[in-house]
Amino acid sequence: MADSVPVRCPTCRRENAFTPPTFPCACGAPLTMPVLRGGVPVEIVHRTWRASWVEVRCEACGRHDEWPAPESSCVCGTVARIPVVPVPLPPPNRPSLGVRSLPAPPPKPAPGALRPAFQPVTIRTARDCVTAAAQYLKWLGYPDVTRTQERTASGVDLRGFGVVAQVDPTTRSTALREIECVWLNGLNDSAIAVFFSLAGYARDARSRADELHIPLFVMDLTGTPQPVNDAADDLITYGAAGRR
Repeated sequence: MADSVPVRCPTCRRENAFTPPTFPCACGAPLTMPVLRGGVPVEIVHRTWRASWVEVRCEACGRHDEWPAPESSCVCGTVARIPVVPVPLPPPNRPSLGVRSLPAPPPKPAPGALRPAFQPVTIRTARDCVTAAAQYLKWLGYPDVTRTQERTASGVDLRGFGVVAQVDPTTRSTALREIECVWLNGLNDSAIAVFFSLAGYARDARSRADELHIPLFVMDLTGTPQPVNDAADDLITYGAAGRR
């Protein structure tokens, strides 16, 4: 576990102990958010998707990816975003010295290309929907996904390291409020929020998910989730390694 660091609340000036979250990099190494010591936390007044993510470099493999920005809550009610060490800029291009450059290595295949075919779970009951969604998330690279013992008041059905998901097994289109609820759960857990629906999504719910970059899937009775938006396509392509 990462060491805690002192964080001063920008509202009441109270100093709180904050433990930076740790996420798994695509290389398999644990990546702890590099909190900027001496940085000034900023109170979160209005959430936006862009501000909720931060670029961080993995010290183990050098990979740059976007991760949920670290946040700290104070007893006064303030939620503040914690600054992280900025990613260094690449060095400027050097003039050619007349030496033939080495050929560039071939591009690596996307993580999704390395996965075996998904084995669906036939859907006959609402419970089967949740089981199929859990299996799909594991296939995407979240092996520790488990079903919540009972559905929480906020509607979370599945939870794993770096991911929360809600499953709507009803025959009505998923509503806007459910999309916003799963998004807030994702922010609170510093995790990606994913939604699975059996009957599809209301128009305003789909639009809001696109704005928040929430992956949406529709499930058929064979138990194979189908992507609905670009965020879902990205998740299938890159899996738990992150979105680009």
